[in-house]
Amino acid sequence: MSGRAMEGTCLAALVRMTIPIAQAAERKCPRGRGRPPEYHDWQMMVLVLVAVLRKRKSKSAQFRFLLTHRRELADLLQMKGFPVRSTYFQRYRRLWPLVEVAIREQGRLMIRQGMVDARTVAVDKSVIKAKGPHWHHRDRRRNTVPKGLGGVDRDSTWTFSQHHGWVQGYSYEVVVSAGARSPVVPLLASADSANVSEHVSFLSKIAHLPKETRNVAADRGYDNGAFDEALGFDRRGRRTGRRLYCGENKRGGGAGPSRGSMTSRQRRRRRRIERSSTPRGRHLLARRSQTVEPFNDWFKTLFDLEHRVWHRGLGNNRTQLLTALFAYQLLVRYNHRRRRRNGRIKWILDTL
Repeated sequence: MSGRAMEGTCLAALVRMTIPIAQAAERKCPRGRGRPPEYHDWQMMVLVLVAVLRKRKSKSAQFRFLLTHRRELADLLQMKGFPVRSTYFQRYRRLWPLVEVAIREQGRLMIRQGMVDARTVAVDKSVIKAKGPHWHHRDRRRNTVPKGLGGVDRDSTWTFSQHHGWVQGYSYEVVVSAGARSPVVPLLASADSANVSEHVSFLSKIAHLPKETRNVAADRGYDNGAFDEALGFDRRGRRTGRRLYCGENKRGGGAGPSRGSMTSRQRRRRRRIERSSTPRGRHLLARRSQTVEPFNDWFKTLFDLEHRVWHRGLGNNRTQLLTALFAYQLLVRYNHRRRRRNGRIKWILDTL
């Protein structure tokens, strides 16, 4: 693509579709006191999105591409100038909270437009290997890098995955639509170091689930009584009509307490485990296996994440992973607008 060739292209259309979402997200992420930046966060987010859509994997490569198209981008984003390299690098690693909100906003837009069915959703955490060599536990505890071991990503952490074994890297957690006739689309997402537990990351998402959601399907890693309580009741203690479907994660605790000695949280957990083994529960858990798990594989393949992350550093990878998830939503919207089948998403991405 030449320096003047962006106007009127698919990429320009994607930028225009993103601008109102990014602006709405920024209004929900007010800045603190201090001098306002020369370029709005929403403008910086769109620049990062363009670079991610073009699969420029290093920040240097991203900036070079953006600089080549600075005139068209500045015009589309109503920018009087263009960020310098140091500004782009510094703002990049701090953009992830805005992108997280933008994913939520775009998900709600897709629900309102009838593109996705959010009555049943599925949640899952996926890990991706870090760039650079392994930094082993023994050296981490000492906070030392062995001599001759260069390029270590100190922000990456270790975790154990049933699918991949021990992995040093990062993770993202995604809530996707899982209706029988709905495209599988991210509705909520977060990114963090690999060792962050689902018991921490999912709890904060429950308050942001779509109001239409009634069923949440998850694997045994989400077996937590606090989730049953947070999903089943609002802040005033009123029932929400939402239910978690998740099997039991046996932790080697023996038979557990008798029904007479259970707390209310334990009783809700026991009812949920029993509910998940009913025909309806098994059906909803099968929907999870048919939606969020294939989505993770497809998403990683689309954005070249099946082997390792693009960057070093937690902030950088949070921004990139969340921007890629936002980009996936955006491609589904664009595909729907053009009345094409979902299978053309890869074709759209490859031809940008």
